[in-house]
Amino acid sequence: MNIGARRIGAGHRPYVIAELGVNHDGDAGRAMELTRAASWAGADAVKLQYFRADTLMSGAAGLAGYQRRAGERDPREMLRRLELEPGAMGEVVGLAHRLGMHAIVTVFSLGLVGEIDRIPWDAYKTASPDLIHRPLLERVSASGRPMIVSTGAATPAEITRAVGWLAGARDRTALLQCVSSYPASMEDAELGVIPSFAPLGVAAVGYSDHTREVETGALAVEHGAVILEKHLTLSRSAPGPDHAASLEPEGMRTYIALARNARVKPDLPARPKRVLPCEEDVRRLSRQSVVARRAIRAGEVIRREDLEFKRPGTGVPPFMVDRVAGARAVRDIPADAPIEASAIHPWITPISEAA
Repeated sequence: MNIGARRIGAGHRPYVIAELGVNHDGDAGRAMELTRAASWAGADAVKLQYFRADTLMSGAAGLAGYQRRAGERDPREMLRRLELEPGAMGEVVGLAHRLGMHAIVTVFSLGLVGEIDRIPWDAYKTASPDLIHRPLLERVSASGRPMIVSTGAATPAEITRAVGWLAGARDRTALLQCVSSYPASMEDAELGVIPSFAPLGVAAVGYSDHTREVETGALAVEHGAVILEKHLTLSRSAPGPDHAASLEPEGMRTYIALARNARVKPDLPARPKRVLPCEEDVRRLSRQSVVARRAIRAGEVIRREDLEFKRPGTGVPPFMVDRVAGARAVRDIPADAPIEASAIHPWITPISEAA
């Protein structure tokens, strides 16, 4: 596959994304500084995240363990503090392009895709929790841009199903092995999963790296990764949820150099994807559910316009929204609450079976 004029795949040097994420702490100037640091380190691309706290978090949302350990207390307040406006993102994209890098964005809510589609992103990415968010995956794919899909805390069946939804875009879709733990230990890195993605027929495979080590990217390349994503920070000791699981510029420069000197070792065994114990809270809290846009009274027939998607993932998953629309509420459902399968009739297949 190509991102811009850059060819990505076997026989080409690894494509390294410096994930700025929320390490700008909501400060546009810091985002620009991180972009310059990524260029100095040798990254091929920088990546931003576009979200709005009030469209991503329902009133039932909670904090993952790593966020609590970072001192966070309220999930909505945390995200409000870390939001970056589209205008600032456009400035980062312009700087990245002037420095010879690509700019990629992860968008977290269906309604936000149109807001930033006018910015000249080189590719879109979807976050691991949104692997079950069919409406979002299909909307991002419809942009026609290259698409990178992360798979942290997912089962093999969930990954196969998502790839099926994107069947018409496989020639521009990359799949990244990921462990949704921040930071992930080397014991939990699960690099052997990377070659197991090859039979799925996507254009490229890679690794979204949440370890703290500089060697992990090179090891991922040995397992067949052609795309690497690594968080970049100006200081690991800075307050905030992701700094501790990131690399500082010197570390990122070393990480990229090691990765580009690595070579595939085709005899390394593949291992099946699995959900690790360290991923369970992120799987539950960071996935999205079908949520009531307004209060729905018992006995009402639920309309599609009554529904939206927000965290946490404790309700009906987004890919089953069409089963909720047209169903009847069997009890009162408060506004901004995840809709549980037991709250509607006809009943929905238990989520564990549907997955």
